[in-house]
Amino acid sequence: MVASNINVDNLGWERGPEAKIWIKKLRDTHPDIYHHSSRLAMLAEKIAVPLELSEEAAGQLSRGCFLHDIGKTAISRELITQRDSFNEEQWKIIRSHPEIGAKMLEGDPGFSPEIISIVRHHHERWDGRGYPDGLAGTNIPLGARICAVLDAFDSMTSNKIYRRRISLSEARLELIRNANAQFDPEIVHAMMEISEQTLNIYSL
Repeated sequence: MVASNINVDNLGWERGPEAKIWIKKLRDTHPDIYHHSSRLAMLAEKIAVPLELSEEAAGQLSRGCFLHDIGKTAISRELITQRDSFNEEQWKIIRSHPEIGAKMLEGDPGFSPEIISIVRHHHERWDGRGYPDGLAGTNIPLGARICAVLDAFDSMTSNKIYRRRISLSEARLELIRNANAQFDPEIVHAMMEISEQTLNIYSL
């Protein structure tokens, strides 16, 4: 599992007070999601290198990845962490978090359109079978396509209440298997360029 040792205060938020409110809300409401989000922000910094993102784009990516699950602060911790399978109504609530998160940030000049698009679209799929809007391919904003890969990778390499983590190598293979279906193949390729040695520096 990638350690969540990133300093979120150094992510370059345009308007500090507003961002810190959301950071505190995420940390207080769902600390496990807070740590997951911190790891994604760090992974975003790593993948920005092989993707040759500009400094500005890399910063927007890290901030968007950190806030990608902010909509879950509106969902009860009991539902988020339950071990049993979700029923149809519960699954509908869980799947609403990207739209909820985007609405939380919209209209606040402290959060750019790039950040909001990551929050809204990080569960879209390359093949168009994702949510909330069923976007496909390059119609999905680049930051959201990247976040989708990082989100899946960190989830696979972190222990969950319903399953144990898998190894970095296994997670890489799973990303490759799902390239061209769930994930943008170019982003999966960029993920392969980040060495396991680099990732292990941050392993717990």
